[in-house]
Amino acid sequence: MHLIFSALLSANMLFASSFPFLSPYHFLCQDNIFPKNNISLENTFILSETPEESSQTSENSDILNLSAPSVVLMEASTGTILYEKDSHTMLHPASITKIMTLILIFDAIESGQISLDDTVTVSEYAASMGGSQVFLEPNETQTVDTMIKCISVASANDACVAMAEFICGSEAAFVEKMNERAKGLGMNDTTFVNCCGLDTDGHMTSAYDVALMSRELTVKYPQIHDYSTIWMDTITHVTRRGSEEFGLANTNKLIRQYQYATGLKTGSTSLAKYCVSATAVKDGMELIAVVMAAPDFKVRFADAASLLNYGFSKCRIYSDENTDTLSPLPLKKGTSDEVTLCYRSPFQYVVTDGSDLSGITKELDLPEYAEAPVASGDVIGRAVYKLGDRELGAVDILCSKDVSAAVYKDYFMESLRMYLP
Repeated sequence: MHLIFSALLSANMLFASSFPFLSPYHFLCQDNIFPKNNISLENTFILSETPEESSQTSENSDILNLSAPSVVLMEASTGTILYEKDSHTMLHPASITKIMTLILIFDAIESGQISLDDTVTVSEYAASMGGSQVFLEPNETQTVDTMIKCISVASANDACVAMAEFICGSEAAFVEKMNERAKGLGMNDTTFVNCCGLDTDGHMTSAYDVALMSRELTVKYPQIHDYSTIWMDTITHVTRRGSEEFGLANTNKLIRQYQYATGLKTGSTSLAKYCVSATAVKDGMELIAVVMAAPDFKVRFADAASLLNYGFSKCRIYSDENTDTLSPLPLKKGTSDEVTLCYRSPFQYVVTDGSDLSGITKELDLPEYAEAPVASGDVIGRAVYKLGDRELGAVDILCSKDVSAAVYKDYFMESLRMYLP
């Protein structure tokens, strides 16, 4: 059976070379066929258009002439919405559901519950999944790393369910965690019923919520791009019949068709139509373009590319990681005559009107001295960012250690040090 599917895959890859919009996996993936049944922005400052212009952008969301009924464009590092159109309409998500599945997988890796090298055994239930799959067999084993690749590249439902069972014992328990995680991200339009996105009553989300979870995955776990940028690869099935290679082809054609693409996930079913959460990075700026319910696969990719081009032309980010070393501040009446300082956080400033940010300056607003006692974390001043005479924002400057107030004994010992050889 595997040899048959591999042969079909090879034929489709040749077909796709002549028709680049078609997936090489076109006839084998849920993401390309319809089954018969079935984000704290602390110290981030945002300057958008004027209120009138901003209102027009939200209300007249056809300025890009997009065909999809529901879209969102988000800047990833800040969560700034650059463009939206019916972004909170609840729709079927298809396989972009798997973004949340991947978040929980990486959560489990980060917590130490599982590792990339762990071996996952496929259950009868996981192997029985329809739609897009990599044809895992009951009792077959694959590593967590391979399962992530199957989910990210080939949108494999069987791999999703196998990972859900591996982490939580059952898909139902895993879905509970998906909904808890979604609630924590503020995904108020979302209810998950399964972990892979097959059409099911009540399994709904919105373009805005997809952007939120896409941001969580890409910002918190940027290593996802090691998987989502794979164009073609293979896995090895090891069963009672022996070892067989099986080809994977990325369902996201933007990886080849859009210069700055880095991911992230496609989806399509009869109810969801064609969806994509597309990520791209240009000049250090990462954007997330979500397209829901597009009428066909060409439109979903074309709309996503239009959104990304619009975002890269309009959005500018100024970032200061605040890694420079601050000079100690003189300290009076303390056990030390100075206290070390640090920044509370990096600073970011975002504009959505294409403004030039190259003239931004940073000024330190600090007193001449401080008086003890001081504690680590005490606010002692500010780093103020300006563009010309206009203040854009500021980051607190903190004491980085405790210094207690001097007592008589401290003064006495200091006097001895001064007069004794």
